[in-house]
Amino acid sequence: MKKFLFLVISLFSLSWALAAVNINTASVQELQTLPNIGPAKAQAIVEYRTQHGGFKSIEEIQKVKGIGAATFEKMKADISVGGGAKPAAAKPAAAKPATK
Repeated sequence: MKKFLFLVISLFSLSWALAAVNINTASVQELQTLPNIGPAKAQAIVEYRTQHGGFKSIEEIQKVKGIGAATFEKMKADISVGGGAKPAAAKPAAAKPATK
């Protein structure tokens, strides 16, 4: 039973380690787990997504100051935008005339 429990915990830990970091929702601390991302770049990522309404693709992270093609290549397998980008605001439906 102990071996089974250890196996389950190990598999859960491994899957957690392999999960991509959602750059639209990750905290500064979570962003720092990415290759070549320290506190300043992590804060810049958060500020960029706040100002621009989130990332629409992982490639867009290259627009953040200090993140170029080389840094992107090192992190691209570890990041996602998984639905965190804000969708465009829906237009209100046209009012229908009242019928009797």
